Amino acid sequence: MQLGNAKSLGASRGVVAEGLAVDALDWLLSAARATDAGLVWGSTATDDEVDPFLYSGAAGIVLALLEAQRHFGDDRYGDAAQRGARAIAAAVDPDKDCSLYFGLTGMAFALHAVGALLNDPSATAAARSALRRVRSRFDGQRWGEMFELLAGNAGIGLGALACGDDELAILAAEPYLRSADPTPGGVNWAVRPSPPRSHHMAHGTLGIVVALATIGRATGRRDLIDLAQAGAADVVTRDEAGPRGFLVPHSDPQHRPDLIERYSYGWCNGPAGDAQAFRLLGATTDDSTWAVLADRCWHTVTQSGLPRRIRPGFWDNNGSCCGTAGVLALACDRHVEQREQPGFGAGLVDDLAARSTADVPGVCWPNQEHRVTPSIREPRTGWAMGNAGIIRELLRFARVSAGRDPAYAVAWPGHPIARPVTDLASHDGAGADSGRS
Repeated sequence: MQLGNAKSLGASRGVVAEGLAVDALDWLLSAARATDAGLVWGSTATDDEVDPFLYSGAAGIVLALLEAQRHFGDDRYGDAAQRGARAIAAAVDPDKDCSLYFGLTGMAFALHAVGALLNDPSATAAARSALRRVRSRFDGQRWGEMFELLAGNAGIGLGALACGDDELAILAAEPYLRSADPTPGGVNWAVRPSPPRSHHMAHGTLGIVVALATIGRATGRRDLIDLAQAGAADVVTRDEAGPRGFLVPHSDPQHRPDLIERYSYGWCNGPAGDAQAFRLLGATTDDSTWAVLADRCWHTVTQSGLPRRIRPGFWDNNGSCCGTAGVLALACDRHVEQREQPGFGAGLVDDLAARSTADVPGVCWPNQEHRVTPSIREPRTGWAMGNAGIIRELLRFARVSAGRDPAYAVAWPGHPIARPVTDLASHDGAGADSGRS
């Protein structure tokens, strides 16, 4: 494709992405319920149970609203974010899980972001209160059975760092120094009570790698960075798609083989997420080996056939965790850092547009679960599989394709900041994503 045509393609899809995001925001606001505490959401529009968490509920939704407020300069979204934050603050209690994605740390991260971006001292105070509760429940090693990014120490460390609590971040990271198991290729960790060792971002080695590298870089802890590289080295030895590609199984031995695909391609358990870990290591160490591995991940992603639904179960999700929006995030990173042509990202936007469902007063995205009947699932509100995560990536694509600032309003914990090629040429590694908003 000629350069002029490529730029035109990106610009036209950017307009589509922005319009789609506006409609998705309308739907998200319509799904909110006003309470005495503030705005609340369930994980779906019809769910009566309040969900304040980052993965599926209000914390992730508030971050999408902050993105919209910054992108459009429209205080309507900022006001909704503040009202959502008040309800999140009211839900901070000692009985909740402490994790980043399913508990208090993620709630604190959203509250901290509202405090910082909207100059809301009450949200900042509530964030600090939530993190005090998290700190009080540390047992010297961990916070629960899971020991990884979504539900364990790695995510808690990243969330604490993003809130400016370096001490809690180190407290969460140091147990990995004591519990790493040597492997023929490097090290890995027991992330769950059952035997399988997972390898990717959501529940596995690379999620821990991202936390160790991010916290190590931000706090000057070389031992954490070295351990991160050893963890990544173990994953690299498991690649089954080299030398051009990169594809590693979900886990060994396979965790729940009756339900979980052995190979995936999204952020959570596939090369779209693996590439983010390698991008971070490259920015942290200035070692070009990691950039080559990120390129190999991108090759596998773009050659896999996604976002086509090749067979039941292959690509059934539109969201950020294990679907199209998470791949769009990487496509934008590639465009900023590598001058990657926008064609693949534009195709992802087209797919999101085609799979959106009009629902008064906006649009939403039902996902598919081929193992149950009916297979079409109710549209979700939150970051992982719903409107909130998709909105963030659509708005960023619109900015990137228009040559505007590619930065998110709030940097997601563990997502390396994308730096333009001209910046990378003189960049000495300082400022590699700390996850701080």
